[in-house]
Amino acid sequence: MGMKSGFVKWSVGMLTVLSAATAFSQSYPTQAVKIVVPFPAGGTTDILARQLVAELSQKWSVPVVVDNKAGASGSIFSEQFARTAPDGYTLMLTATHHVINPGLYKNLRYDTKTAFTPLAQVAVVPNMLVVNPALPVKNVQELIQYGKEHPGKLSFGSTGTGGANHLSGELFKSMTGVQMMHVPYKGGAPALNDLLGGTIPVMFDAIPGVIQHVKAGKLKVLGVTSLKRSAAAPDVPTLDESGVKGFEATSWFGLYGPAHMKPEVINKINADVREVLATPKMKALFLEQGAEPGTMTQPEFAAFVNAEIDKWSKVITTANVKLD
Repeated sequence: MGMKSGFVKWSVGMLTVLSAATAFSQSYPTQAVKIVVPFPAGGTTDILARQLVAELSQKWSVPVVVDNKAGASGSIFSEQFARTAPDGYTLMLTATHHVINPGLYKNLRYDTKTAFTPLAQVAVVPNMLVVNPALPVKNVQELIQYGKEHPGKLSFGSTGTGGANHLSGELFKSMTGVQMMHVPYKGGAPALNDLLGGTIPVMFDAIPGVIQHVKAGKLKVLGVTSLKRSAAAPDVPTLDESGVKGFEATSWFGLYGPAHMKPEVINKINADVREVLATPKMKALFLEQGAEPGTMTQPEFAAFVNAEIDKWSKVITTANVKLD
């Protein structure tokens, strides 16, 4: 009788624990949620964040707000964020810089792999490999051949040292053996102007920045840097298809929490964000930015983040990238 009574008590106890966990995940969030973007207002990260919070506010029936805290490619706020309470009410939406910074800044006061909880990939924006039409190449293999036949002649521009488009070029160099000189600019506009004018022949840049110039015939596109073709340019082959096997260098955006968040809250945030991103409305809004909504489960995204940290650290070390 005592064993049976004990089993009943244990069963009731377990049901209570499970019910409490379920109730907690169903009740989150019960108050306003703040999503911090560690970049200025108006950029792609900020635009995507504001489109996401509008939908999450409706889904969660609580205010979800964006707060911009810019500085040092996102690393200044990231340090503060690592010390934030892991209750799910302050989150961070940031860009590829998050996984590039550990290789670039040797004095970060946090460990990017352990200080945060990767929650969901929000969007992916492939870069395009574009060239000035005067460069006598029609595809990626011809560019590689041209580079090898004309050593020291090719240069590529970027929006600045250590950015995603700079490191796309460095990854291309390391995977193909082509030597290209890096020319950093202070932002996308001056780099693009020099590419259009022929001062530099090659550039990797996000699709939204160059697609209109490609359509107008002012730039020639050789490939996209995602592993699958982009919905924004379905006729353009990937670099992987073009013979640079395994090449992937996208700008992507992720939602994070601090470390030590409750598993049920992590799972709820990931499921709800993915559900919102899968709607035709969000797909259409994101496509206007050249972005494709993320689809990864939380474990997939966490593994992806760690793999990206390792990949870009290796590229930075191989290329001996130093901040000016």
